[in-house]
Amino acid sequence: MRSSLGVAAVVVLSTAMAAEPPVSVYSFRVKDAEGQTLSLAQYEGKVLLIVNVASKCGFTPQYEGLQALYEKYAGQGLVILGFPCNQFGSQEPGTNTEIQSFCKTTYGVTFPVMDKVEVNGDHADPFYIYLKSQASGFLGSAAIKWNFTKFLVDRHGKVVERFASATTPAALVKQLEKQLAMPVPKKP
Repeated sequence: MRSSLGVAAVVVLSTAMAAEPPVSVYSFRVKDAEGQTLSLAQYEGKVLLIVNVASKCGFTPQYEGLQALYEKYAGQGLVILGFPCNQFGSQEPGTNTEIQSFCKTTYGVTFPVMDKVEVNGDHADPFYIYLKSQASGFLGSAAIKWNFTKFLVDRHGKVVERFASATTPAALVKQLEKQLAMPVPKKP
């Protein structure tokens, strides 16, 4: 029986963890929309909302709600990171340039929308393998079921909750405000 994480993805994560196990999301590097490597350590002390996004999905209008959350709470330390993914119904077929243009033009998105990734299977991004290992989905499932699955990360870089695609951004306000009310960790 094959794991839903995929053999290659498990090897990548196992290799990375053998050297130094990730203790938080801050341990990871991801690629931005221009393909440049970005350390998530730059977000230390922030509350993160990580979302796999798509431009041609029934949930795509959630971009509007995500942007509203970002505008309201960014000053309090919220960072939203969108990760385009084309694994669900081929609903994110565009290039990074096309995706960026769509997000800005259609929804006025100003939060970071990163490089396109795979979130499941043999080529799943190691960051998403980690997120899924920290917060399971419905009935304990590791696999992400669809676009706009959301992971809430506290100010210490720990995944505190996972939300299904149908959970609207507005429904996250209580959980976001709880995390934003927590003190910013002091650096040693």
